[in-house]
Amino acid sequence: MNDKKMLLMKIKKYDFALKELNLYLDTHPNCRRALTLFKQYKQLREKAMNEFISKFGPISPEDSNDSSHWNWIDDPWPWERS
Repeated sequence: MNDKKMLLMKIKKYDFALKELNLYLDTHPNCRRALTLFKQYKQLREKAMNEFISKFGPISPEDSNDSSHWNWIDDPWPWERS
């Protein structure tokens, strides 16, 4: 598996964990362990996202941070990827 796919897989795993913790915290808002885990996974996701964006460009338009060029359109569109 190449670096790009590995980073995307990490991001997806972190997204899943965050969503599950979100649902749990909706019914257990004072669970310190879940709150700590949510914070940890949020930081891991942010780190993975930043690494992905710096290496491969934005995943979504909101991730585009180049003020001189709209770099969202630089990569192939989803239907152009193999």
